[in-house]
Amino acid sequence: MADTATPIIEIKGVSKVFQLQDQTINALSDAHLSINKGEFICLIGASGCGKSTLLRIMAGFDQPSSGEALMWGKPIAGPDPSRGMVFQDYALFPWLSVRDNIGFGPASRGLGGAEVKQIVDKFIDLVGLAKFANAYPHQLSGGMKQRVAIARVLANDAELVLMDEPFGALDAMTRERLQDELLEIWERTKLTVVFVTHAVEEAILLANRVVVMTPGPGRIESDNALDLPRPRDVASPEFNAIRRVLSTKLHSHHGKKAA
Repeated sequence: MADTATPIIEIKGVSKVFQLQDQTINALSDAHLSINKGEFICLIGASGCGKSTLLRIMAGFDQPSSGEALMWGKPIAGPDPSRGMVFQDYALFPWLSVRDNIGFGPASRGLGGAEVKQIVDKFIDLVGLAKFANAYPHQLSGGMKQRVAIARVLANDAELVLMDEPFGALDAMTRERLQDELLEIWERTKLTVVFVTHAVEEAILLANRVVVMTPGPGRIESDNALDLPRPRDVASPEFNAIRRVLSTKLHSHHGKKAA
């Protein structure tokens, strides 16, 4: 880890071009973003604006076509346990129990059985799944599966958690509960979180900075620091004033994609 004066993530002039059969897709164009350790960043924008592409570049799954993606000042060359990804579809191993899913990363790194057990116990408790430690993914609700996915990333010693619409497939009540739990985990662990969402309300509820992206080729339209006390009240005048500003920024680009 570098000193705390260095941003944990720097995106410097990153563009990403994909070839899809005979089509050239400009997914990202000249994106710049700096993220400090311990921040909770939400990326919002319309479908196809490059949010997930930017997240995958931070994870090391994709490389920029041009520009630089750095972690602690060093190029992100590929996936690494320090950067954990949480997907909307959970991506759990169906043949492994909750305990073994969470312990998979530490065990793969060659840690001893007692140490793996200690790590797993810690994160099972953190996400409130001690009673389901021996259950399998097919026996869990969607919300429980997502908690396992989060615990698995944390148990793998991640410093940065990248979340691609992780609550998008959940019902409203489960989504609200997991939003609260994620904030509690973030505040307790001092992790850095980058969270992709379509929902302006979710972004304001969770983030201390909301980054608005334009339709493809994705550019960062604005980077908005939120100075709202926590816990946040979605019905408050202050919350709704921010919602109006961000919604205006988000929707002002609709219909301009071809420009």
